[in-house]
Amino acid sequence: MDIEEVVRDGSLVLLKQGAEARVFESNFVGRRAVVKERFSKKYRHPTLDAKLTLKRLNAEARCTTKARRLGVSTPSLYAVDTVLHSLTFEFVDGPAVKDVLLEFGSNGIVEERLDDIAMQIGAAIAKLHDGGLIHGDLTTSNMLIRNVSNQLLQVLIDFGLSFTSTLPEDKAVDLYVLERALLSMHSSCGNVHSWFCSFWSQSVFLFSDCLRLPVSVRQRGRKRTMVG
Repeated sequence: MDIEEVVRDGSLVLLKQGAEARVFESNFVGRRAVVKERFSKKYRHPTLDAKLTLKRLNAEARCTTKARRLGVSTPSLYAVDTVLHSLTFEFVDGPAVKDVLLEFGSNGIVEERLDDIAMQIGAAIAKLHDGGLIHGDLTTSNMLIRNVSNQLLQVLIDFGLSFTSTLPEDKAVDLYVLERALLSMHSSCGNVHSWFCSFWSQSVFLFSDCLRLPVSVRQRGRKRTMVG
């Protein structure tokens, strides 16, 4: 049985679809779960497509596991299916940071809560970078808030573009991606990016090179935008 048959059977409910994968809500041995399926690309040769898809699948599983070992809160990885090219994760019940910040933009900022969000996310990114892991897609859609024992815990998700690197420039690009996401979605909340980076710089072990590099990274990004 393939993913499509399972969907028709009602065992999987589509939550969202992107350019690389589909995300479904499901059940895993009695526990609420999320299934992320990397679907094949019809424009690629089938053999090449299968190899590339499997490589990306295994890389995401490894990076998610490594992030947890580094002390970053991520969904538990329940299963890897190399035949259906899918990963099964724990379901995180809670809003995305994106939704919380959009609410702040509409109804006013709750500074204490924003401080807590920025502190936890900044510390999480610092742990990744100190451990030689680049997230690759730091957007507020990939940051969830889970209530654990009346404590709001930030959870990082979607390590599909993650890779290992100790280069300061790779860390700077990671921060630049976050900056672009915050500016495009949450400018009504003020300079939220500086809040995140402030807590990141307090937590990261080696940050001087990374703080210098975003200027050149930002300039290259602007040139790319101008050229189109």
